[in-house]
Amino acid sequence: MSVYDLATRALHLLPAETAHRVTVKALGLGLGPVDRSTPDPILQTSIAGIELAHPLGLAAGFDKNAEAPDALLRAGFGFVEVGAVTPRPQAGNPKPRVFRLKEDKAVINRMGFNNEGLDALKARLEARKGRGGVVGVNLGANKDSDDRAADYAHLLGALSGLADFFTVNISSPNTPGLRGLQSGGALDALLQRVTDTRWAEPVFLKVAPDLEEGAVETILEAVSRYTLSGLIVSNTTVARPDTLKSPHAQETGGLSGQPLYVPSTEVLRAFRRAAGRDLAIIGVGGISSGETAYAKIRAGANALQLYSALVYQGPGAVVRIRDELAACLKRDGFSSLSDAVGVDA
Repeated sequence: MSVYDLATRALHLLPAETAHRVTVKALGLGLGPVDRSTPDPILQTSIAGIELAHPLGLAAGFDKNAEAPDALLRAGFGFVEVGAVTPRPQAGNPKPRVFRLKEDKAVINRMGFNNEGLDALKARLEARKGRGGVVGVNLGANKDSDDRAADYAHLLGALSGLADFFTVNISSPNTPGLRGLQSGGALDALLQRVTDTRWAEPVFLKVAPDLEEGAVETILEAVSRYTLSGLIVSNTTVARPDTLKSPHAQETGGLSGQPLYVPSTEVLRAFRRAAGRDLAIIGVGGISSGETAYAKIRAGANALQLYSALVYQGPGAVVRIRDELAACLKRDGFSSLSDAVGVDA
């Protein structure tokens, strides 16, 4: 057991949000692990023109204010997504707003896009300009915004040139009305504003796992019409499976971790089946082992993100899962990760 595994256990003695803040601050001070190993070449891949040494990235929500992207890359992530950022700083929802569901290896959060705002995040990205490593930015809208589409367009225009990709996040369940932007005319209006903005980097759309019938086709048509680079599937779920055992199971907010694995993977498979092979898709939700990562790849993901697994397995999870994924690919006779994408879709 490493010192970081012991630290993970110790952090569970603290409230969940406090433990998170301590972790980010420690990483920002250079106190995190450093992975000096070389990823197996079988894991090399490209998504939306971005070259990755391996496909396992960190999902948005962990490093909201871009305080520690380089430390996270050193810990072994193939890429890191910071944010969500909103144009103006906002405090988010009242505390407590993060709950560990230990019995279920899950987390419920209702953070509400708490962050320091565009100016703070932009300054940090400008300070790291020129450094290596793939860093993306998750874009959100202020809760009290009169024009949420304008928020996304403003962020994209202000940050273009400072990140490797951007994500239009309209799938958080913790900002009232936000998920309504995923459907019909609202989605068209949003993406029109986004594409009217000048930007050069890949732009992904992050969707929820809780989609209405016909939403997959509607979203794919919009992504094609506005030439977005791809999808991130998926955000947290508002559903509460009957299998949950934790006393926190009925807290409001988005559920992530192992209970999200099956529904998010099925939604991912539906998108890949409907889109065909060419659309770039990042798979998120319940990844906790090489086998679950491999299943996401086979369901249609070109790359992957995790977050909740770190809460229970510590920072060593990313390298363990990465190496297990390589072993799964070799076991089944694949010569490259891209050959396995979507074989079960």
